Amino acid sequence: MDDKLRNIIALEESDFFRTYKRLRILVERGEGCYLITNNGDKLLDMFGGLAVNVLGYNHPEINAAIEAQIKKYIHVSNYFYQEKQIELASKLIGATGMKKVFFSNSGTESVEAAIKLTRKYFKGTEKKNLISFTNAFHGRTLGALSLTAKAKYKEDFGPLLTNTKTLPFNSVEELRKNIDENTAAIFVECIQGEGGVNVVTEEFIKELITLRNKFEFLIVADEIQSGVGRTGKFCAYENFGLIPDMVVMAKGIGGGLPLGALIGDERVEDVFGYGEHGSTFGGNPVACACGAAVINVLQAGLYANIMTQSSYLQTELRKLKKDLSGKIKDVRGIGLMLGIELAFDGAPVVQKMIDNKVFVNCTNRNVIRLLPPLILSAGDSELFINEFRKVLSA
Repeated sequence: MDDKLRNIIALEESDFFRTYKRLRILVERGEGCYLITNNGDKLLDMFGGLAVNVLGYNHPEINAAIEAQIKKYIHVSNYFYQEKQIELASKLIGATGMKKVFFSNSGTESVEAAIKLTRKYFKGTEKKNLISFTNAFHGRTLGALSLTAKAKYKEDFGPLLTNTKTLPFNSVEELRKNIDENTAAIFVECIQGEGGVNVVTEEFIKELITLRNKFEFLIVADEIQSGVGRTGKFCAYENFGLIPDMVVMAKGIGGGLPLGALIGDERVEDVFGYGEHGSTFGGNPVACACGAAVINVLQAGLYANIMTQSSYLQTELRKLKKDLSGKIKDVRGIGLMLGIELAFDGAPVVQKMIDNKVFVNCTNRNVIRLLPPLILSAGDSELFINEFRKVLSA
C-alpha cells in the first residue's frame, strides 16, 4: 500500500460515519469499462458502479451532455421550467408507456414517493397494506426500509412503517392466501439484485395481474437496478408481460449522476397536488441531460450489444458450471444482470478476481453479481471469463 492510499484511509476512518466497508483501492480515473487506480493498475469493472455507469466511464456523449449543460446552469429551483427535465421525462414516458414523471435524487426517494402516492390514492379506504417479497431490497430510508426484506438492514432501526408484509418470492400460493381487499400496493423487483439475482416466474406475474384485476391494488415495479436497458429491454418487467401502475427508477438513468424517478400510469397521474411532494435537487438539469444522452445511446443500437454479450457470458458460464463440477450451483439472470451462485462463500472469489485485475461483486453471501457497463465489448467479456475460470479452477 502506498503512502497516498494509506493517508486517504486514515482520513476516511477519522472523518466518516462507518457506513461503507471500502475496498483498499483508490480510483484515479475510468475509461470505457475499466477503472485505473492511483498506482496505475487497470481493472475491468464488471459491476459498473452498482448498475449506475451504464455507458461506462468517460463516455463522449455523457461528457458532452454535462459540458453543454453546465455552461448554461448547474441548478435552478423547481419553481422554474427546465428544458432538460422536460426532454428526459418525454423519453421516459415514451420508453415505458406511462403518463407522468416525478424526479428525485435516488432510488430510495423514488420508493418513498410511490408509498406516499399510494397512501393518498387510497385515502379514506381500508386499503392500507403494502406488500413486498423475501430477498427484496427497496432502499434504506424508513419507508423503503419497511419494504426491504432482509433483517440485517432493518434491525436496530425500528419502529418501521405499519401495514407492511413480506411474502415469499415466486410463491403463487402465498399470493392467493395473503392478498385481499385491504391490499394497497405490491412492490416487486422482476429481477432481485441485492437478493441474489433471482428472476420472477411468469406464473407469479400472471397471478399478480389476476389478483390486481380482482382487488384493484397498485403494482409498483422496482426497476432501480434492472432498468435502463440492463435486461435488453428498457425495463425488466417487459420480459414478463407485466404492465405496472408505477415504476421506480434510479441508478442508470442519470448516467453516473444522482437521479431517480417515479413514473405513473393513468390511474395515478392526477393524485399528487401542488406542494404535496417535492425535491430540492430532484431533476437536476445536468443529471437530466446525462439521462437523455443515455437513452439516446440505448436507442441508437446498444440493445443488440447487451444481448450479444449476455449470450456469450451465459454460454461460457454454463460451460464453466459443467467443467468445474460442484463449484457453480446456478447461473441466472437476463441481459447484463447476471448471477453466478457458488457452492461456497463468494468473498474470497471477489478478492482473487481483484488480484487478477477484474472487479466483481458478491451478494447474498455466495452469488457473484455481474452488472457491467452496457458497452461491454467481446474482448472484455472474454477477459472476464478467462480470469473467472482461473480463479475458480484454483
